[in-house]
Amino acid sequence: MQADAGARLSQWMEGVLACPARVIAITPLKGGGIQENWSVEAEVSGAARAYVLRKDARATIDASHSRRNEFALVQAAFHAGVTVPEPIGFCEDASVVGGPFALLAKVDGIGLGPKVVKDLKDQEGPELTARLAGELARIHTIRPPVQSLAFLGKPPADFALAEVALMRDWLDRLKLSRPGLEWALRWSELHIPKPAETTLIHRDFRTGNYMVEEGRLTAILDWEFACWGDPLFDIGWFMAECWRFSRPDLEAGGVGERAAFYEAYEQASGRRIDDAAVRAYEVLAHCRWAVIALQQGERHSSGREPLLDHALTGKIAEELELMALRMTSPDHWRLHHDGGFRR
Repeated sequence: MQADAGARLSQWMEGVLACPARVIAITPLKGGGIQENWSVEAEVSGAARAYVLRKDARATIDASHSRRNEFALVQAAFHAGVTVPEPIGFCEDASVVGGPFALLAKVDGIGLGPKVVKDLKDQEGPELTARLAGELARIHTIRPPVQSLAFLGKPPADFALAEVALMRDWLDRLKLSRPGLEWALRWSELHIPKPAETTLIHRDFRTGNYMVEEGRLTAILDWEFACWGDPLFDIGWFMAECWRFSRPDLEAGGVGERAAFYEAYEQASGRRIDDAAVRAYEVLAHCRWAVIALQQGERHSSGREPLLDHALTGKIAEELELMALRMTSPDHWRLHHDGGFRR
């Protein structure tokens, strides 16, 4: 961030907020593997206020929305009653802070997945699980068409097949041979049924992308992958073992029981959950995270954004590929289902 960015940001904020505003400090925030996040401390109409400024990193990945589109998604979620940081404004003018950015109200709490799981008290888990299920059900009340979300395009006729095709395209662009992922993608094609309905899906709803303060949910974060799709995808992504961290026994994001999450979601949404479809989506979740990890690794190896964190993220693809292979073995699948194809 340039030294004089504070003065330019102050001027922009005054125009958006229609009141006196003075930026006191702009400091980088940790986390955010794909975008840059900055803490903004300001004085607005004489009162202290805290914000988060979100802008593109030097290199991003194919699936990530632009900051303008991500801001529109947060606005849509906010107006639907989803617990998100209040959207303040979006700026296209790169001269203000060096690139287009979104400004959001800062939310208290912690978001680091491993710490959320580690610090959560036993009595807090059930309440948080039910709250997360309710929030996801609220996200899934947003249905196409929505004028402000026209950039999402026409919903796919078959979301699972579209996702598999997208993963294959990403692998082709990376010019990598990953037979295990190809196997799991083909398995997903055969086992995930055609969606019964289409809604807005967060597409990265997991522990690590929401904020918690003293066991209570304070915000759903990171909307950069959202799209029109199968609501069961979000549930499968949340349940995926790779997002449970130190609590693999708690299938609902490392914070709660699968059955409790299902019950709360069904009660809040009025729809029944197809458990077999959710578990099949968990396989696809491991494939998707593996491919995104490979994309992160390529950001480092290509020299576009050489960072140790990106390089290490790329290495986890092998573990995720192995998880997907284990989950698609006939013996594993028979533990829950008859092992037959669903298409």
